[in-house]
Amino acid sequence: MAQDHDGWEALLTSPSAPNNPSGDRFGEPTESTPRTRREAKAAGPADASGPSRPPSRRKWLGWLIAVVVILGLGAGSVGFVWLNFEDQVRKVMGWEIPPEDYTGAGTGETSIVIKDGDNGEDITRSLLEAGVIKSFDAFYALLLKENPSFYPGNYVLAEKMSARAALDALLDPANRVELTALVVEGKSSWDIYETLSAATEIPVADFEAAAADLASFGLPPEATSLEGYLFPARYTFQPGMDAHSVLQTMVDRMRASLTAAGVAPADEHRVLTIASLIQREAGSSLEDFAKVSRVIQNRIDTGMKLQFDSTAHYGWQWAHGEREESSVFSTSAELKDDNPYNTYVHTGLPPGPIGAPGDDAIAAALNPAPGDWVYFVTVNLDTGETVFSVTGDQHNAAVKQLQNWCKTTKSPNCG
Repeated sequence: MAQDHDGWEALLTSPSAPNNPSGDRFGEPTESTPRTRREAKAAGPADASGPSRPPSRRKWLGWLIAVVVILGLGAGSVGFVWLNFEDQVRKVMGWEIPPEDYTGAGTGETSIVIKDGDNGEDITRSLLEAGVIKSFDAFYALLLKENPSFYPGNYVLAEKMSARAALDALLDPANRVELTALVVEGKSSWDIYETLSAATEIPVADFEAAAADLASFGLPPEATSLEGYLFPARYTFQPGMDAHSVLQTMVDRMRASLTAAGVAPADEHRVLTIASLIQREAGSSLEDFAKVSRVIQNRIDTGMKLQFDSTAHYGWQWAHGEREESSVFSTSAELKDDNPYNTYVHTGLPPGPIGAPGDDAIAAALNPAPGDWVYFVTVNLDTGETVFSVTGDQHNAAVKQLQNWCKTTKSPNCG
């Protein structure tokens, strides 16, 4: 009994191959095998007992199964390649995956520092580490496309910002926080360290430690501290500067001022000491600066003690670690304290400056006004009006004027 051909057998048999019962597929056809359609038509229907072709429906089904198998094998291969070589395929085909990115302007607040010399990669890493952006590639690709310019500084940004929003924020000057410190004339070193710390967020202890390495600043041999050598001005410091660099900037500025004023290196310490006394004692008038300078010189020349309250205040603070500013009047304890800065106890100049003098005070120290004054007192603490006297009686009258002003105004500066 003849067996039906299944689909797999049809797959292996060419649909145009002749039926060859002898099994010789490549032999000569038998006489019973029609060679052409005309011969086949003339031959009529095949004998029922002879071999027959598979029905056309079976051939179609076999081909369908073959196609499904081929497609299945192909899909499996593609899946294997995709799972293992997705990144490479995407690059070759130009199907790059968009880098991960946040959306929107972000939330919260953080900050980054762009240092002088930072490149695009440095800035991108800073943003990533601060939680501003989601991925390195998203922001860096934007930098490569737009090639923006950045300024060193401290920038306040949100967290989880899109790359676009982060770049726009960095380019907005309103988000740049400058490390600006205003150092006021006459302030002592410990006050200056507080000011610098508030501006730079460098601990006061770091400034104190840096200042202790006095030899590293190149000061005159007479200097025993940085007192008086930190020039008072408005400074904008670069982010990332350490305490020593900040202080060195101020020292260099003071040395430049001294050089510009024509002060010889050997005279720097003495000039700064006198200038610091002028800065603390004189009012706001430049004329008074020069007059106070003359009083200092006249008293030194005649062997009188300076008896400046500013030195009594400073010496007490220096000796006892008390940093609170007192009134213009010295306490009995301050006047009697035997510290080297107290000019009520010691004759001549103190061992060094008692504060930070500015250019005007330095100029006055070099150019005292002509006069015979040996006394002065500020009689109006609001306006800075100062009376200069030659005799003790004149001075006592001026002191009485100050006392009356204090009684009338009840100013807290009167103590």
